[in-house]
Amino acid sequence: MEQDYIPCEIEQKWQKIWDDTKVFQPEPDEREKFFITIPYPYLNGNLHAGHTRTFTIGDVIARYKRMQGYNVLFPMGFHVTGTPIVGLAELIANRDPQTMKVYSELHGIPIDILDTLVTPERIVEYFSKEAEKDMRSIGYSIDWRRKFTTTDPTYKKFIEWQFNLLYEKGLIVKGSHPVKWCPNDNNPVEDHDILHGEEATIVDYTLIKFEYNGIILPCATLRPETIFGVTNLWINPDIEHVKIKVEKNGKKEEWIVSREAYNKLTFTDRKIEFIENVPAASLIGIKVKNPLTGNYVITLPASFVKGENGSGIVMSVPAHAPFDYLALKDLYGQDLSNYGIKEDLRNIKLISLIEAKEFGEYPAVEAVQQLGVKDQNDPKAEEATKIVYRREFHGGVLKENTGKYAGMAVSKIKEVLTKDLINQGIGEVFYEFSEPVVCRCGTPCVVNMVEGQWFLNYSNPEWKDKVYRCIEKMDIIPEEYRVEFNNKVDWLKDKACARKKGLGTHLPFDNQWLIESLGDSTIYMTYYITNKFFARGIGPEHLTPKLFDYVLLGKGSLQKTAADTGLDEELIAQMKKDMDYWYPVDLRSSGKDLVPNHLLFFLFHHVAIFEEDKWPRSIAVNGFVSLEGQKMSKSKGPLLTLRTAVNKYGADISRLYILSSAEQTQDADWRNSGVEAAKKQVERFYSFAREIIEAGAVCGMCGELKLIDKWMLSRLQQRIRETNKDMLALRTRSALQNAFYLLLNDIKWYQKRGGSNLLYDILDTWVRLMAPFIPHVCEEIWHAMGHRGDDIVSLAPYPIFNPEFIDKNAELAEELVDNTLEDIEEIIKVTKMTPKKVVLYTSPTWKKRIFQTALKMQSENELNGGVLIKKLMSDPANRTYGKDIPKFVQKIVSDINSMKMERLEMFAGYELDELEILRENKIFFEKEFGCPVEIYSADDPSYDPENKSKFAVPMRPAIYIE
Repeated sequence: MEQDYIPCEIEQKWQKIWDDTKVFQPEPDEREKFFITIPYPYLNGNLHAGHTRTFTIGDVIARYKRMQGYNVLFPMGFHVTGTPIVGLAELIANRDPQTMKVYSELHGIPIDILDTLVTPERIVEYFSKEAEKDMRSIGYSIDWRRKFTTTDPTYKKFIEWQFNLLYEKGLIVKGSHPVKWCPNDNNPVEDHDILHGEEATIVDYTLIKFEYNGIILPCATLRPETIFGVTNLWINPDIEHVKIKVEKNGKKEEWIVSREAYNKLTFTDRKIEFIENVPAASLIGIKVKNPLTGNYVITLPASFVKGENGSGIVMSVPAHAPFDYLALKDLYGQDLSNYGIKEDLRNIKLISLIEAKEFGEYPAVEAVQQLGVKDQNDPKAEEATKIVYRREFHGGVLKENTGKYAGMAVSKIKEVLTKDLINQGIGEVFYEFSEPVVCRCGTPCVVNMVEGQWFLNYSNPEWKDKVYRCIEKMDIIPEEYRVEFNNKVDWLKDKACARKKGLGTHLPFDNQWLIESLGDSTIYMTYYITNKFFARGIGPEHLTPKLFDYVLLGKGSLQKTAADTGLDEELIAQMKKDMDYWYPVDLRSSGKDLVPNHLLFFLFHHVAIFEEDKWPRSIAVNGFVSLEGQKMSKSKGPLLTLRTAVNKYGADISRLYILSSAEQTQDADWRNSGVEAAKKQVERFYSFAREIIEAGAVCGMCGELKLIDKWMLSRLQQRIRETNKDMLALRTRSALQNAFYLLLNDIKWYQKRGGSNLLYDILDTWVRLMAPFIPHVCEEIWHAMGHRGDDIVSLAPYPIFNPEFIDKNAELAEELVDNTLEDIEEIIKVTKMTPKKVVLYTSPTWKKRIFQTALKMQSENELNGGVLIKKLMSDPANRTYGKDIPKFVQKIVSDINSMKMERLEMFAGYELDELEILRENKIFFEKEFGCPVEIYSADDPSYDPENKSKFAVPMRPAIYIE
């Protein structure tokens, strides 16, 4: 081994060896298989730290399973369909300053190369090569024979087959549905197309039609039941309003809305015609008619109303909406005569319409008072709103003044009342985003009611039932996300699956449409299996529906498939054999942002197309990554690319840090200070290995084992057991805590205590434990230990727990020594003395007997302080200590009751000779403190000038220092 740890040299060396030996290119054999996939990256930029985390978790599991003896397939492809790459090519071709800056500075693309990426094809070619290069540089154990992009001609044939199949099953339908829409691209947008608002959903508001002189002032609300409590409408005098003609289902009306609402309405299933601009001031101070109650309410000025929200006109329910109450209160005493308002607004009576057990007559007022909210600009106003809405929704019922709806639960009323309002012609449904959505082209998106659009019929209850069954059968990691998946299935509605612009595959049954980018990314895991064969030169003309039917679904015959495709029977048979061997997917590991979209669609399409034995077996979800506390963005920054991290720190250091920085769905924060700390740890690991190897250490298991050796072997088994447990649950942070950091502490203690016989054996295990996490340096150490040829650590057996090496007494003995050492150090620190002599007193026999008795009673679930005292006092030998026993029993019972199960197991059968153990370590203590050490039993202390021995208890010797 080289003297210094030089990451790039070691990593490049082993990446070449892995590549040359084709060690990660599996073929079906007699072993149990493990097929793991992670979502292929979208190629509109270089891979970043978010990819690094998700992909590295996947690679760690692939490597772990491989070392467990599984035949592991870990493939990768590239996603390029949709509009983002087309939009990016246009921005680069137009030399958009922001784009050029982001891609040259954050993505690190040289300007001379960036200038050439002016077509989607060139972008795909460039980023696919760069992405593969980056993934190789960090050491992912991927089978690169299977790579593809989603615009490959053969992949398109595969997608055509899938969509024809779904169409034949009646799962793709044509109709009018609300979709996220980019007015600039004139296309539906999905999550991959969105710059801001990726998590936005389409929410159905109820539009309630207030009337003034035959003109409608519509108000959008999520709580139509609150119409019974409206006291006024809010209008912002500073935003633009327009009068429009609205026609729907043959009914014509004139509406007044904000300019932004007018623009949005043009994308709905209404015929809209502009009439004129309307001064906002002319709308304030008028009386409008509540269409349901017939009451007339005043319109009041409010600066908080935004033109882009709903219709730009808001109904006010101050009894139940804290913002409305605060806004109304803020107007008390103000001069509104310029709007023609002369009445005292204090005379507006609040109308209570919901009864909730946590509140009295006016919930909004109570919440504002309880939280001490000052005015509508107070941040606590939002909290008050959430409290009221939540409590009313979950436990509220409507009061008598709501007429026929009285007694109905708030949680049940929306659908019923909205339907009634529509039937009476005084309400409509209006679709709006849950948060603003911006297309990657920079255009604010709208909800568009598209006619003649193709949809995946995800609302189909039979289809959903199959997905629920799949989720019930499979493993979800972490388990608490199972509820999230079921909730998302419940919520999922029909989804547009085609668009007119972008890269992708044409709908086979309607060629004017392209299949959108998430629709073609659902069962592509099967394509990894077949693409190994397609990549040998099989063209799209060979990929007939019969081929996919036979290979993927087992339909038809080999002979007819060969005749239909023109391919050899042997080749087709091998494809089917591979498919039958590798499928289903054993683990799909992904970021949590894909739960409500891609991962749902992944399940929906699998259950629609395949039999149950081919349904996915498990899904794992992980969190996001921020950079120095800031959310990363491909298009704006900040951004840490995978390449930058590897170039600066090396692959193994980057892997160790990203895996240890957060657990499962927790979000990680990449901080340079943390990476520097990880760097020192890997360097320490390397140096430790080099010192052992250069010292000529050999296996020490055959020789005589000292107590400290037994302790080390026992601790090692504990770390192996916990690491394996964590790896099965994909808790990489906890796994690294056990496999690296805690084990490192154990080794330090072992060496401090003079242990050396087992250093080679420890290293042998440690390198294999760490190989999935930091594979390059582990290969280098493994090789230096004398392993040659095909014996690489990536294929070595992963350490498994061996209970034979667990030695409770050895562990308790070392714990006794460690506790004693710490207690002495603490006394010296507090007293600031330089010890001339240290005297230790081990527990007297009577206390040890009580401790053992209490432990035995605990193991039999019979531990009770009173019963224990009675039992002890029945023994004449204990009566001498009658005054001390109750107090000691109280302490012991409390200590034992607070012990965790593992701790209790450690003390099972406790028989430690503490006096003998401390005497064996007398020289160690004397060396540590530089003074004589005397050790006595509290039963017979020859020297005890301050009567310290009376404080001795099991596992905690009493201490006297001169």
